[in-house]
Amino acid sequence: MSNYERLKDDSPITQNPPPYSDKDSHEDPEPTKPLIGPEPHRMGWPSNPVPSQYQHYGAAGAGSHQVPILQLPQTTILIRGPPANEPDYLAYSICTMLCCCLPLGIAALIYSMQTREANLNGDVIAAKRNSRMARLLANTALGVGCVFVVVYIIILAIMYTNVKNQHPHN
Repeated sequence: MSNYERLKDDSPITQNPPPYSDKDSHEDPEPTKPLIGPEPHRMGWPSNPVPSQYQHYGAAGAGSHQVPILQLPQTTILIRGPPANEPDYLAYSICTMLCCCLPLGIAALIYSMQTREANLNGDVIAAKRNSRMARLLANTALGVGCVFVVVYIIILAIMYTNVKNQHPHN
């Protein structure tokens, strides 16, 4: 016997299709009428895993044996720790932003606000890190601003002496 003949003899046995409802498929089923026919066996699952209040109704033959997966909403509880007490250097950051070096002052201001937020949330580690960075950036902005002022004064003094040397009688 050839492989073809064996395959022909071992052809699968087809089952009759499930009975269909008397109603047309485009009509809505009655909402109080339960599913037609037994629910298929699901490898160890209980025969009706969904509580009756979540029972799925639908037209027979249109996927009515599929049970929707339902999940109850989960509650999330946020617990805030005690507020941290790290200095935020907000006023110092604003002064260095306006008077010394704008870019570094803006960065210091951002870290100052993040420090204040971390203090309110009780995140001590983030509050310490942001506080240290705000202080570092504000000090750097102050140093850069002082250097600019000193360089500006030196340039003005040099220009004044050059003008004075060109006009000795004034």
